[in-house]
Amino acid sequence: MFSTGFRNQCSVSVLALVMALGSPVATLAQDKNTKGSDVTQTDPLKRPVSEKQRKANAKALRQELGRTYRKWLDEDVRWIITDEEQKAFMMLSNDEERDQFIEAFWQRRDPTPDTEENEFKEEHYRRIAYANEHYAAGIPGWKTDRGRIYIVFGPADEIESHPSGGSYERPMEEGGGETSTFPFEQWRYRYIEGIGQEVIVEFVDSCMCGDYHMTMDRSEKDALKYTPNAGLTLYEQMGMASKASRFTNGGIEQLGQSPFNKDLQSKEFDRLEQFAKLQAAPAVKFKDLEEVVSHKISVNLMPFDVRADFVKVTSDTVLVPVTIQIKNRDVTFQNKDGVERGTVNIFGRVTTLTGKIVQTFEDTVQVDVPVELLPKTAENSSVYWKALPLRMSFNRYRLDIVVKDVNGDRTGSWSRAIEIPDFSEDKLSSSTLIIADQMEPVATKNVGTGNFVIGTTKVRPRVAPSDGKPIMFKRNQKLNFWMQVYNLSVDEKTHKPSATFEYNVTDANHKAVIHTVESTDTMGNVGDQVTLQKTLSAANLPPGLYKIEIKVNDNLSKQTVDPTATFAVE
Repeated sequence: MFSTGFRNQCSVSVLALVMALGSPVATLAQDKNTKGSDVTQTDPLKRPVSEKQRKANAKALRQELGRTYRKWLDEDVRWIITDEEQKAFMMLSNDEERDQFIEAFWQRRDPTPDTEENEFKEEHYRRIAYANEHYAAGIPGWKTDRGRIYIVFGPADEIESHPSGGSYERPMEEGGGETSTFPFEQWRYRYIEGIGQEVIVEFVDSCMCGDYHMTMDRSEKDALKYTPNAGLTLYEQMGMASKASRFTNGGIEQLGQSPFNKDLQSKEFDRLEQFAKLQAAPAVKFKDLEEVVSHKISVNLMPFDVRADFVKVTSDTVLVPVTIQIKNRDVTFQNKDGVERGTVNIFGRVTTLTGKIVQTFEDTVQVDVPVELLPKTAENSSVYWKALPLRMSFNRYRLDIVVKDVNGDRTGSWSRAIEIPDFSEDKLSSSTLIIADQMEPVATKNVGTGNFVIGTTKVRPRVAPSDGKPIMFKRNQKLNFWMQVYNLSVDEKTHKPSATFEYNVTDANHKAVIHTVESTDTMGNVGDQVTLQKTLSAANLPPGLYKIEIKVNDNLSKQTVDPTATFAVE
């Protein structure tokens, strides 16, 4: 198993050192059996060693250490190390440099560098162990194609498995008709960074020995492909094509003709490109955007708006949902098969004030709009969301974000210091007051996961523009208010809090428009933390500027909090 990681592998080298120097236990036993020897006067570790033996011991030790590093390079990280990193590692001249390289290798991939755990490294070795357990086929599972894909890209979102092969009804894009197949599997990934959406990887066990290999040719699983007049496609059954024509087209796939795969050859380059990308090690995706952050280059050609919220998770961790909003009119769209597609790359980095990298995220956002609807959606916005867990041990961080319009080759940057609120356990406090355009409960299986999901609720914040104008809602939309309250005092006898929550909406003239009050007495079973959620129809408000204030009164501790936010109705 590799789950112990590189650290435990070094124990092999220590053992080799002891063996090379000579085992004290074995020597002592030998001395006891030597007639007339006095073992109490001879220390085997201090006996003289010849120059020849010393060199032999040193050589044995170097070879053992060499095997350790070679194993790390050729086995542990074989599928994830980049060509540049491998070349750099091969140029190192001593073990100290190699140890530093290995440490930096894992640090570069650590999603939470400020913690002791390296989740990427732990998950990597877990995947190796899983591959060895499930995909071995005469060779270790990590060496197989299925093992490699699993180690690099993780478990597939969906697997279609045919472990025994047999009768198979071809889909029309493969020619239709019924045939018999070798065992095969199709792994479907909804999205793989740097490769695309709806990625399907096919593995075929053509030797019937459990050795599934990845293939570009979907006809390779056809066990009757070379059998005359057997396993015919629909066109071949109707006499509209001959089976021999499958082998004369010269393409990478030997599928029979059908009306659904006439553009088969034109898509071969896409399959070749995907196959090549699946073979490559994962790379840093947006090096150009990382360069903007690293060198603090200020770019404002690509406008976008950013919002950062704060939600308490544990006594020492806060969740910082970052919302990035981009107007469609600022994105360059390209026509592809009758659909206008805009593509934006996003790179973000969180650092401490001393410059230590805490979090890094990068992603691609795509917007597809029918050609005829593009002018109507120009004023709409695309929203990207990333939830970042940060430690409260630092109360201030720096957040840098770079956005690139891929088709228009324009870049914009945003940089701010973010201050973590004081969530001390003896102090009444609250999360950010979020004004959202969507707020709805999520299914039990999706609690805490997915875009815009905070706990049990999907909350999509509306982002205020950077020009200082308020968040804007149309009268046909709903306004949603979301906030959490922390550290309510609990009565020692009833084990319940006692607090009131006032909702005050005032207009630009400070005139009260809405005033409602609710109490923990009517909320059922609540503890020291309460989640507040309210929905208001903008149709009930005349056009204008408004302020929402939620005032929390803790009747036991006599503490209050009253966060506010502004919005406008047009």
